[in-house]
Amino acid sequence: MDEMTTSAGELQQGKLNLVPRKGKDERLYIDLDLYYSDRTNQDEIKCSYYFHQQKPVNNGVISFVELANYVLVCRRCEEPHCVNACPVEALEQQKDKGKLLVRHNMRCISCKSCSHACPYGTIYPEQLPFLIHNCDYCLDRRNRQGEPLCVKTCSSGAITLKSGDIELDENTFLVGDHLIVHSTHWKWEKA
Repeated sequence: MDEMTTSAGELQQGKLNLVPRKGKDERLYIDLDLYYSDRTNQDEIKCSYYFHQQKPVNNGVISFVELANYVLVCRRCEEPHCVNACPVEALEQQKDKGKLLVRHNMRCISCKSCSHACPYGTIYPEQLPFLIHNCDYCLDRRNRQGEPLCVKTCSSGAITLKSGDIELDENTFLVGDHLIVHSTHWKWEKA
């Protein structure tokens, strides 16, 4: 896998490091349980990337939440109804990568067919915007601007920065090389 993968967009395009490395570097941490429990807070979260601040939606956050859902929440069905429902082939299930879903943003028309077709409701329609939003984890701006704006404006504490070498409990996972996700999620082994 490519060690230089930096953006959620690249990760979603099939370059996700499936064996993420631990390290002392600071990583974006999201608690999906907390994030989804406070809808008001989601609307207040800002992104420091200029083009993500434009109306109608301001969110680079959507891309890493979408990635976290595909990696941790998606049930990776044998027969992917979501993929079959997409009229423009924008959603792909990567068989060689554990059936990980990838949404090809340049093809996606935000019709939300995949969301409606998912029998488990794990593809959330609000995460399928027409405009592309890719999070770069503020890797090149952290030294100049300190903590990312999404961390500063997330009043619930669902998005923070944490060291990549933290102790991972049963519901906390490294997702790629720049993201840590906490999620109480469904597991094949316990089904």
